[in-house]
Amino acid sequence: MEESHAMIGGDGRYSYAKNSNLQKVAADDVKPLIAGAIAEILDIQRVRPIPGIFRVADLGCSIGPNTYFAVKNIIEAVVQKYKSEGCHDSNLPEFQVFFNDHVSNDFNTLFANLPVDRQYFVAGVPGSFYHRLFPKASLNFVYSACALHWLSKAPPEIGDLDSVSCNKGRLYYRNAPDEVGQAYSAQFAKDMESFLSARAEELAPGGLMAILMSGRKEGTLPIQSSLGPIYQPLESSLLDLVNEGIISKDKMDSFNLPIYAPSTGEIQTMVLANGCFDIVRLLARAHNFSRMPTAQECRAVFDGIFSKHFGRENMDQLFDRFSKKIFGMPPLSGDDSIGYSLSIILKRKS
Repeated sequence: MEESHAMIGGDGRYSYAKNSNLQKVAADDVKPLIAGAIAEILDIQRVRPIPGIFRVADLGCSIGPNTYFAVKNIIEAVVQKYKSEGCHDSNLPEFQVFFNDHVSNDFNTLFANLPVDRQYFVAGVPGSFYHRLFPKASLNFVYSACALHWLSKAPPEIGDLDSVSCNKGRLYYRNAPDEVGQAYSAQFAKDMESFLSARAEELAPGGLMAILMSGRKEGTLPIQSSLGPIYQPLESSLLDLVNEGIISKDKMDSFNLPIYAPSTGEIQTMVLANGCFDIVRLLARAHNFSRMPTAQECRAVFDGIFSKHFGRENMDQLFDRFSKKIFGMPPLSGDDSIGYSLSIILKRKS
């Protein structure tokens, strides 16, 4: 079964709405890339399945505010594309935006905070983006940021206490045995094929899809994921609770984060195997981890999945320990200080 772990909703201290600036910075970095692809590649004469309407979907939108900025940037770029081809304001299309996330997402907060000056119509689409969500050829532009590295589920065998592949004592697959990394890679391949096949049905011919996600350096093994140093203090905090008898060892050994950071080569292989998209852009960007995520930022993302497995009553202790571990922590150095993000733009073939 697929897992569903929404970010913390509302607008409180630990909400994703107040603790997602790192994701916003990452999305802002690719704004020129997306605008350039729309200006150069988007064929506005071919991508309108419904005359006079341009449809955009944000997959894995969470609760804002980042999705509002992304949608605004996309629509502004599309409008500029129309105007560059001689379209007057009176002949611009109307825009319809679909916000998608898991059914447990806080759509109430998302809709309550919609920009009052938005120039588009809105609809919410709950459900997993690893399945079909929209009618055939009904979308013109698909966007997904900081979402597709979340797997539909962690590989089952690495959480099976009786399996030789069980990833005991670890939260993640960084520095784990090779078979653990390969299990993650295989799960990602299955999920990515489901994602691409669904979007191939939903995107109109010539439509574009922009994806921003975590990645790793080309030529490295899965177990060399650049995300590992970020999760190490969380893993250490959980192990403290295990050693003190607050959380059972079996609970720890049976849990793995359902997150995977692919290489550009893996993405290219999967897109070519799917056969429905042309690769317009595929870039890996290296960036320095200027700081560790704060306890509030981590809790906004991971509270749901951790509390479900380890118990909500243990969350305050867990993130308090995490906060103490990263306080005064020396800056990451060497390879541990470098992360990678993937910027992917695909075009639906005719």
